[in-house]
Amino acid sequence: MSRRKPRGGGAAAAGPAPARQAVLSRFFQASGSLRSTASPTGAAAEEGEPDSGSAAPPASASRPRSRPHVVAEIDRSTKSPPEDDGPVKKKAKKIQEKEGQSDSGTSGNPEPRKCLRTRIVLKSLEKLKEFCCDSAPPQNRVQREPLQERFAVLPKCTDFDDISLLRAKNAASAEDSKSKTGRKDKTLPDLSHFGSSHGSYENLQKISDSKPPNKRTKSIYTPLELQYLEIKQQQKDAILCVECGYKYRFFGEDAEIAARELNIYCHLDHNFMTASIPTHRLFVHVRRLVAKGYKVGVVKQTETAALKAIGDNRSSVFTRKLTALYTKSTLIGEDVNPLVQLDDAIDIDEIMTDTSTSYLLCICENKDNVKDKKKGNVFIGIVGVQPATGEVVFDSFQDSASRSELETRILRLQPVELLLPSQLSEQTEMLIHKATAVRVRDDRIRVERMDNMYFEYSHASQVFTEFYVEDMIDIKGSQSLSSAMILEKPVICSLAAIIRYLKEFNLAKVLSKPMKFKQLSSAMEFMTINGTTLRNLEILQNQTDMKSKGSLFWVLDHTKTSFGRRKLKKWVTQPLLNLREINARLDAVSEVLHSESSVFGQIENHLHKLPDIERGVCSIYHKKCSTKEFFLIVKTLYHLKSEFQALIPAVNSHVQSDLLRTFILEIPELLCPAEHYLKVLNEQAAKIGDKTELFKDLSDFPLIKKRKDEIQEVTDKIQIHLQEIRKILKNPSAQYVTVSGQEFMIEVKNSAVACIPTDWIKVGSTKAVSRFHSPFIVENYRHLNQLREQLVLDCNAEWLDFLENFSEHYQSLCTAVHRLAAIDCIFSLAKVAKQGDYCRPTLLEERKIIIKNGRHPVIDVLLGEQDQYVPNSTNLSGDAERVMIITGPNMGGKSSYIKQVALITIMAQIGSYVPAEEATIGIVDGIYTRMGAADNIYKGQSTFMEELTDTAEIIRKATSQSLVILDELGRGTSTHDGIAIAYATLEHFIRDVESLTLFVTHYPPVCELEKSYSQQVGNYHMGFLVSEDESKQDTGEEAPEFVTFLYQITRGIAARSYGLNVAKLADVPGEILKKAASKSKELEGLVNMKRKRLKCFTKLWTATDAKDLRKWTDECEMEDVADLSS
Repeated sequence: MSRRKPRGGGAAAAGPAPARQAVLSRFFQASGSLRSTASPTGAAAEEGEPDSGSAAPPASASRPRSRPHVVAEIDRSTKSPPEDDGPVKKKAKKIQEKEGQSDSGTSGNPEPRKCLRTRIVLKSLEKLKEFCCDSAPPQNRVQREPLQERFAVLPKCTDFDDISLLRAKNAASAEDSKSKTGRKDKTLPDLSHFGSSHGSYENLQKISDSKPPNKRTKSIYTPLELQYLEIKQQQKDAILCVECGYKYRFFGEDAEIAARELNIYCHLDHNFMTASIPTHRLFVHVRRLVAKGYKVGVVKQTETAALKAIGDNRSSVFTRKLTALYTKSTLIGEDVNPLVQLDDAIDIDEIMTDTSTSYLLCICENKDNVKDKKKGNVFIGIVGVQPATGEVVFDSFQDSASRSELETRILRLQPVELLLPSQLSEQTEMLIHKATAVRVRDDRIRVERMDNMYFEYSHASQVFTEFYVEDMIDIKGSQSLSSAMILEKPVICSLAAIIRYLKEFNLAKVLSKPMKFKQLSSAMEFMTINGTTLRNLEILQNQTDMKSKGSLFWVLDHTKTSFGRRKLKKWVTQPLLNLREINARLDAVSEVLHSESSVFGQIENHLHKLPDIERGVCSIYHKKCSTKEFFLIVKTLYHLKSEFQALIPAVNSHVQSDLLRTFILEIPELLCPAEHYLKVLNEQAAKIGDKTELFKDLSDFPLIKKRKDEIQEVTDKIQIHLQEIRKILKNPSAQYVTVSGQEFMIEVKNSAVACIPTDWIKVGSTKAVSRFHSPFIVENYRHLNQLREQLVLDCNAEWLDFLENFSEHYQSLCTAVHRLAAIDCIFSLAKVAKQGDYCRPTLLEERKIIIKNGRHPVIDVLLGEQDQYVPNSTNLSGDAERVMIITGPNMGGKSSYIKQVALITIMAQIGSYVPAEEATIGIVDGIYTRMGAADNIYKGQSTFMEELTDTAEIIRKATSQSLVILDELGRGTSTHDGIAIAYATLEHFIRDVESLTLFVTHYPPVCELEKSYSQQVGNYHMGFLVSEDESKQDTGEEAPEFVTFLYQITRGIAARSYGLNVAKLADVPGEILKKAASKSKELEGLVNMKRKRLKCFTKLWTATDAKDLRKWTDECEMEDVADLSS
């Protein structure tokens, strides 16, 4: 460059120094934007007269404004984006040092440069500190600046020549400038959608004006960055992993999030922050990001080098496209394949989320009724989908302001993701907030919002028509549409929203058969267990740490397979109402328990260590499986088919249970299709993912056969050409060699290189040999690589067709998997029955619960053999005593007893043995519970309000066939109000509802209901022994009695609750206990005195003569009643 020539001499070398400082100050200014104006005239003058500044004094170096070709002004009114504080690149530093040496030699004032360098370092450190401190979780992260500014370009510091001068040189004329602007507008993606504040897109264009455009794209962005921005426009809410050779890269804000969440390095590259991960670790990192609630997109290269070389875009960047999207509910595909073998260094629990359920739940409200809207009542429709297993459930129901019905369904399904309209009612929003907030830090329910327009019925019907008729043009399509249209309107709206959402993930196919949809709450089929009961009875998870250990499900779960575990969870939350079905399960469990045949042992061995074939079959159905996964699933299905086929004779002769025999005999026939697909595949190629050698017989794949013939033809030509090469080299033993993947090379010793023709191309060499390609090999080897890459594309297309063909057997294979899951559940219940002292319950249609020496199933297991649980009996009958009022001391075992009765009832209706000596259970249509004390601050409800809300819900829904459990109702308010509410509520259940009821209370007046309803009500208490502390008797001080709990249900009323004993166990200080005991005795004496006075006054009222009066006086003196006038 002509303007660099004067560096060596005189004061002219001082000229660039202020320019460098001006440019650097622009890049590292904390705030403000830079406006540069170029003067073509000045530029020309400098270029034409390189020595014109030689007479200038050295002091001019410190005044950059004196340069005629650049004016730098800092606009302090506008804060520049933080990207302006970018690091200086190494090349720039070298130039700075080189030029700085000549500058210091001429100016004699190195201090400004030293200060500048210090300032640069400080600014860089501040930038890094800001980045490292940004660790807010994704749910709470606040966008600190508009996204336009996040995508704003950091100016490069690779050359300290004046940028304005270079731009002035490129703009030779006004017409060229105009065309250049047009090209820039055309190539720059529209970033206006990233935000709209303060005209950031215009600011971006201003920044682009101050930066030299990329030579290939005529833009400030590199080709890869432009490609990323184009894809990011379509997926604004996803973190994109972009395939770049042997790694996946993140850009911009995605890179910052990835660095924070994955603990990987993030740095500046060209215009964006970037981070990268190796290709073989993609599934690990995608799962981690998804587990934290992000939507993750995978962008892959869709063309190869050889095909690109002959294509129209040979000089452009590799084409890439979004190949997969993942969220918590849609974690299906090769990139997140759970069947990948992990090395020992990886913590599997860290990367694998709980795969038991992965429901996507969509909720839609119908608020047409203004009257209901004011009350908070609403009609709700829901659709739940498990894309990983293909299960679809729906429901519609009227819900009250408490949203208890919706809460029940959320607790039962335990969704990992919610799809919601942008606006819901206030009560529903409160419930959603509560459901998503209680999760563990990294396992929250993900919430996806969609515009309300997509939940409108008019829009939903249009989506329905397109999906069920236009997308599936056959008779089945019209049948599907008619099956779907009979659903309730809110359900249809929810289903339409889920169709639209899953289409984005290419998973909507799972919704194509509405006939297979199942209604979640079928009152005619399953027992009603609402959300409160699920929580209070700890059916799925304990209330301490929300884990499964300590729950009923944990006690019953001895399943061998993942799909069996999911089936058992449904059984536990949906006990049966049909007596025949319950007895069929009990017969099956009983036979497995008592049978001496080896059939069941063999079946159990076959189930052991099975992969999750339910998810595998569904992954194949979605065409998102790898060859390895497909082969593993098909091979497993084929082996199961063969093994069950071999068991058929033994099953026919030894198995008596109709349920087991039907399930076992159906499985081989349902799994028949697997054999054909297994025989087609080449095992070795499937295991390594080589689709070009995947199919053994190519007669069904003519396109692959044709391509392989073409490849063989070219290969044969190259081999024939070897004869000519031998003649040229006069070496009859010459052979092709392959080194580092480079084929068909001729290796010649360096001493014999002279005999190589001049038109041969040298490919590589070592100290001893050189390797060449002849022109013929160059041409044919290029053609061979093109054919090979085309073969890969053809094989991928045939592979998808192959999977589509396999999907025709999806329903039969799913049925077989469900049969296997049911068998696994029966074996699990049989293992529970073997635990000891379990009995087979007798199920009846009558209203009765008779349990002899029953035990709490969970506590019984937790205590183990060293500490035996005290059994208790229960006798409730619809035509006799159907209400138990239970009193007794605190911590006496009242709550455990009533939970025990409920859990034994649930186990019986699941089809399980129960922990008791004998049990006769009448079919119960629902279990309703009200126990525990907790407020709901988010809803603005006090403890007592929560208590009465639950009670009101039970009063509305309980029937005479229900089991109702009320634990200490009325304790959240004053004694009189509490007693009144408890008394009135219990009387309502006795007189009007007539349900089987267990009522725990500390209010003695409630027990008086036994006198009014002696046939229906019985008073009971938990047994205990009371003894006074002997050490305190000598001192005469008042102290709490020592209570020994017997944990035995006993007839009669407990007069006291002995709360001071609990205070003593809780280590309340002794002084407080003494005072409390004294006060308790004083208050008890006052109450007893009032009762005696009342009794005496009643007798006085009945006196008729002087004799009666004298008798009354004597009795009063004997009972030591004080003067009644006091």
